[in-house]
Parts: sequence; structure tokens; C-alpha cells
Amino acid sequence: MNYRHAYHAGNFADVMKHAILAVVIEHMKLKEKPFFLLDTHAGTGETDLSGIEAQKTGEFHAGIARVLAAEAPHAALAPYLAALGDDPLMHYPGSPLIAARMARETDRLAFCELHPEDAAALKRNFARDARIKTHAIDGYAALKSMLPPKERRGIVLIDPPFESRDEFTRLFEALADATARFATGTYILWYPVKDPSVSGAFLERLAEEGPPKTLCLELHIMAADPARMTGCGLVVVNPPWTLAGTARDMLDWLAETLAQAPGARAREEWLRP
Repeated sequence: MNYRHAYHAGNFADVMKHAILAVVIEHMKLKEKPFFLLDTHAGTGETDLSGIEAQKTGEFHAGIARVLAAEAPHAALAPYLAALGDDPLMHYPGSPLIAARMARETDRLAFCELHPEDAAALKRNFARDARIKTHAIDGYAALKSMLPPKERRGIVLIDPPFESRDEFTRLFEALADATARFATGTYILWYPVKDPSVSGAFLERLAEEGPPKTLCLELHIMAADPARMTGCGLVVVNPPWTLAGTARDMLDWLAETLAQAPGARAREEWLRP
């Protein structure tokens, strides 16, 4: 409960996560049938980058600011960049606002946040949007109560704060339960890379026991250092059939653009084809 995303808004991890989310949403919109989107750890929906928290760390300078300064951003970033709005270096949209801007009138969205202050801000930010319901509840509990959706097609974004020592275990168990309820949904799970052996053990378990059609994507901004987060990853279950190729090229571009030290790289691997 101590984690506040405002300190990290717009950093390299946000860029990767939101860019992939935008690609998945665009693919979901190719069919006319409405879809459901569940964001289990939504935050407030938007961060003021001039605020005390964002200015204290300045992480956005090495993230979204570099992407916007690039002469020719990768073409696959177009949906993400279009969803950022007019002033992303002042007000950076979180995953809820990006999803809301990209979703259609017929789609349905649910945003969950447990932190009391952030949950109140999230509710205020989307109070006038009839497509959206906000919930001040634990995101893992939401997976049990909201799946399967009535639309029978949808996206589930699980982006926990990783404050608990057993977060990877909780994440694996939550995915197993959710896919048992809603096997055809597209799941996007975010995780940090600090000690590669820890995140690696999670990926190995997914490769052995996880659901089929599980893709792993990673972005590293420098060589591994157990003392800090040097990269992050996304596990995507039931990804769009074009995502692996699109993400590979886009993440290579991001690794070069967002590199902070030697060892920056991108990785793409099917854990369970």
C-alpha cells in the first residue's frame, strides 16, 4: 500500500506497458463486437508530471520524453502516441486513460484501485464516462468477481506494485484462476526485472504449468543489477497473432532509444506456443 505510481509515471516501464496495451486494444477493435477491459491495479488514471512526486525522481525524462524527442518513432508506437493527448509531458495518462481514449462507445471498462487516495482520484477522473466503472477493491479479488465478462471477449491488465515478497506467486495463481474462468481472454501481466533469477523462476513456472499461447516480452535499459530495476517484462496470454513480430521490432527500437547504460536489449520468447 506504500507504492505510489506518480513517482514512476512515464518511465521506460510505462512506455513499454502502454505501447503494448495500445497495440492489443487496436487489434481488439478490428471486430465490431464490444469488448471488456479490466485494469486490476489502475492507479489514478493520470499523473501531473509537474507534481512533487514525478519531479522528485524525474524518471519520465528517460522514458516518454525520449520517445517524444525522437525524430522518427517506431511505426508500431502510433496508437500509443495518439492516445497520450496533447500534453503528455505535463499530464501523462496511465493505462486507464489510454484505454478510455482508445475504447469505443460500445466497449465496457472496469478500473480497480485499492489505495484510498488513488481510488478516490480514479473515481473522480472517470465519473462522467458511462462506459467505465471504478472499484475501490483489491485487483486480485476483481479477477474472481468480474470474470468471465458478459461480452465473452476482453483484455485483462494485471500490473501489481510488487511490494509483497510473494507477488510472483500471487500473480501466477491469479492467472491460473482467471484463465480457468475466462480462457479466451487476452491477459497482460507486468513484472519488474531486478534479480533475473527471481523473474526467471516465474517465467519457468509459466513455461511448465501456465496456460497455452503465452508470450514473454522484456525490455532492459542496462545490464542486470540486483540493486535496482534494470528492466521489465510483460507476459501476454492469448496475444493477437501479429503481436510477437510487431513487439520484437518495436522493443528493439525502444531498447536503443531508452538505454541508460551498456547492456540494453529487448527479448521476445514464447513460453508456451
